[in-house]
Amino acid sequence: MTAARELVHWVECPRDAWQSLPRTIPAEMKRAYLQALLDAGFRRLDLGSFVSPRAVPQMADSDEVVSSLERPGDAEFLCIIANERGLERARGTANVTSVGYPLSVNETFQRRNTGRDLESSWRLVGELVRAAEEASLELVVYLSMGFGNPYGEAWHPGVTAAAVTRLRDLGVTRIALADTVGKASADVVTSVLETVPEPGSLGLHLHARPDGWLPLMKGAWEAGVRWFEGALSGAGGCPFAGDELVGNLPSERVLPWLAGKGELPGLRLDALPALAERAAELTDYGSAAH
Repeated sequence: MTAARELVHWVECPRDAWQSLPRTIPAEMKRAYLQALLDAGFRRLDLGSFVSPRAVPQMADSDEVVSSLERPGDAEFLCIIANERGLERARGTANVTSVGYPLSVNETFQRRNTGRDLESSWRLVGELVRAAEEASLELVVYLSMGFGNPYGEAWHPGVTAAAVTRLRDLGVTRIALADTVGKASADVVTSVLETVPEPGSLGLHLHARPDGWLPLMKGAWEAGVRWFEGALSGAGGCPFAGDELVGNLPSERVLPWLAGKGELPGLRLDALPALAERAAELTDYGSAAH
């Protein structure tokens, strides 16, 4: 008897692909692309954010875009939040099922990313656990800088492991480790996953150069991780990376590799090349001068 293949969870992240683009992509263009992802079988989407439009103007229309989609009953629509106001906006927007909060393991990036220090951010996470449950929303915490940082602040794998344990103690059940600036090597990823308790229950949001994703994925798979995130055409990534070639993991390359390892139910791999072209066109549009 052939052993059952493991289920793989993939989160497609157009929000991360678009958020730093200087030219606003019209809401209807976003909606059409997101609907095409759903039609191709993508069911877990990171597709908007409820943060200050001054900070991320590209995502100012998230309410409009997300609520306009035809969401299948098994689909997860996640939007990033930075505070309680963001959660309230998510609660009031049709189709939102989940919210994501970025919690750094170092002080500098937390202040840059959310304008909060770490102490108040940890307090906020405790409040969000309760508030999200009351709002019938799933809470995902992204541990930013989970594989090190460029700021000279002390870090080792135990720092990330301790943060994971603390989050679990607060009642957070969905945690994704983020290589925010795309600096992690395969050895660093493996070291972190060997240190973190129960790595198989975690997600990974990695950033890499176009040719750098495979060693990272191999180590993560061998460590038991089955929840991964990326974006078609490899677009996006953190603006603090300091390397314009560092972007999200390219879905059109990673997903066929994952399909050889486990099950991606309902996903049409044959649709990936055309979708990657559309993703690149949207990136080009958003990158163009006004």
